[in-house]
Amino acid sequence: MSPATDASPAFRPKPERATGVYRAPGAVVPGATSAVADGRPYATDPAGYDAVLLLGFGGPEGQDDVIPFLRNVTRGRGIPEERLEEVAHHYRHFGGVSPINAQNAALREAVERELAGRGMPLPVALGNRNWAPYVSDAVRDLADAGHRRILAIATSAYSSYSSCRQYREDLADALEETGLGPVLQIDKVRPFFDHPGFVAPLEAGLAGALAQLRESGLDPAAEVEVLFSTHSIPDADAALSGPSELELGPGGAYVAQHRAVAEAIMRRLGDPAPWQLVFQSRSGPPSVPWLAPDVNDAIAELPARGRKAVVIVPLGFVSDHMEVLWDLDGEATETAEKLGLVAIRTATPGVDPAYVAGLADLVAERIEGRPVADRAHLTELGPWYDVCRPGCCANARLGTGPALAGIEP
Repeated sequence: MSPATDASPAFRPKPERATGVYRAPGAVVPGATSAVADGRPYATDPAGYDAVLLLGFGGPEGQDDVIPFLRNVTRGRGIPEERLEEVAHHYRHFGGVSPINAQNAALREAVERELAGRGMPLPVALGNRNWAPYVSDAVRDLADAGHRRILAIATSAYSSYSSCRQYREDLADALEETGLGPVLQIDKVRPFFDHPGFVAPLEAGLAGALAQLRESGLDPAAEVEVLFSTHSIPDADAALSGPSELELGPGGAYVAQHRAVAEAIMRRLGDPAPWQLVFQSRSGPPSVPWLAPDVNDAIAELPARGRKAVVIVPLGFVSDHMEVLWDLDGEATETAEKLGLVAIRTATPGVDPAYVAGLADLVAERIEGRPVADRAHLTELGPWYDVCRPGCCANARLGTGPALAGIEP
């Protein structure tokens, strides 16, 4: 196999960061429909959307795509080639194909069917941040098909730069690249971390795992630890997640939201076992503090506390993509087994009917202009904002770039 280069047939650099974004006269929120253009935190007026845009991360489709894809992901961060090669090994283990592409394609089809079944026959397009089809491709295709009022859904449930604001920046990048800012209006559904549709599959998976361990003779209250795992991010970015006005403490909205969902799941199950919020997949240099504890470090401490089994709940992930398969099914499970622990990794929402129905509900609440009091949520933090507040989820290193679905900056 020849070494991958940026000349690989499928490669195209992702769009440059936007230098500006179109804002209609009198609008506070750039690129927005009239339902939220004035900057109100929640959209409580009906909106006539004519398409839905699913925002994905993207991934390589073959061995020659792996390094170009990783260069897209890390562009501007000064990541050395040897580090890219280390991460490339994860993808090469699976033939150079990221599972996220097929997963998002299946989710797109499922959401489109669900919307049609509810009497909302909207086309659902998929646009990626780091690989074709890019967000700009999807935006251009929707415009060419005559669509003008688009509602976006990010395939990420929580508030942080990479999981929310960067998707909003992707939308601004796409409008600048295509020149469609004066033509299209694009809003985005709220972060859905505590929507019952997202939480239900995670809760069901944990309930099933605990039942399985009970049947094997283990006592969850004394012999099992539940680890709710999510992607680690730099401490500095976590501190900036969510609007500063909320004062959510160390870790900002990112940690607060994950912890609130974990608490809700355990409470709904009757607090059956001890648990922790843990982190995985850090990629920064050791000199930069990232959220901890790492899932493997947490597992290593369990035998000394009398634990005989661990249940790993992928709380921060919507599908079984590379970081779930490699970091949890591979490294974390191996760590547990070396220590003599029984390890169960529960399922991500994927295309679970409850999750698909939940995403359709998020579309419906925006079409209807549903009152905040009537919106589904399982924690006191929700329902989260439809329109991100000024400076929300800034990047500690890059600051804030032009973004849709929020008040500038």
